[in-house]
Parts: sequence; C-alpha cells; structure tokens
Amino acid sequence: VQLQASGGGSVQPGGSLRLSCAASGGTFSSTTMAWFRQAPGEDREFVAAIRWRSGTSYATPSYAGSVKGRFTMSRDNAQNTVYLQMNALKPEDTAVYYCAATKPYRGIILSQLSSRLEYEHWGQGTQVTVSS
Repeated sequence: VQLQASGGGSVQPGGSLRLSCAASGGTFSSTTMAWFRQAPGEDREFVAAIRWRSGTSYATPSYAGSVKGRFTMSRDNAQNTVYLQMNALKPEDTAVYYCAATKPYRGIILSQLSSRLEYEHWGQGTQVTVSS
C-alpha cells in the first residue's frame, strides 16, 4: 500500500486545514487508517484513527485527547482516501502529519489503536505550521 498525504500548510491560531491521504495498491476498505504527528524533537504521536471491524464496517473514529472536539477524521472508500479536518488550530498542533495503514484484514483492538507498531504502511508526511 502506498500512502500520499497532502493538505498541510501554514495557518494562524484558530484557523483550519484539511489533510488528505490517498491510498493505492492495497485493499483500502478493509484497513484501519490513522493519523500521527511528529513535532521537532518529539516522538511521533497518535492523532486519530478509524478502526476497521469487518467487511465495510468501521468503528467510530478515535482521537487523542489533545485534539478531541477540534479534529475530525473521515474516510471515503470510493476515493481510497482518508481526511483529517483540523479546526481551532493551536501552535502546539505544529508538526509533520503522517497517515498510516495496517495490513488489510488485520484486526486491531481499541487499546492498541494508538501504537505505531500496529501500522505497516506510512505516508511521507505533510507539514502543518500554526503560528501568528
């Protein structure tokens, strides 16, 4: 699976951005997809995920506490794309954002959703800068 993230940029605090991640070469509809981010000098951290359950059934999106209520993750299986709508952006949201995918048909329990080790495929990252 190849992942291509886009949509990053520079915004002022309180602004919005929508990231996209297009997948190719795999069974997208049967894959758990996630967003992670990495700020300079920090570890890569979980942001959001949509967990695959079975067939084309998915769990409600899960979010890190720091973005809950501000970020919304969605997926469009017809376009093989996931999105991350980011509102009310803060300077601490500044980071490179990566999309990630598990192997197709791989079940993943909720408590492991935020672990980088669960994801086999990673996109190249897109920079988000929030600054006045």
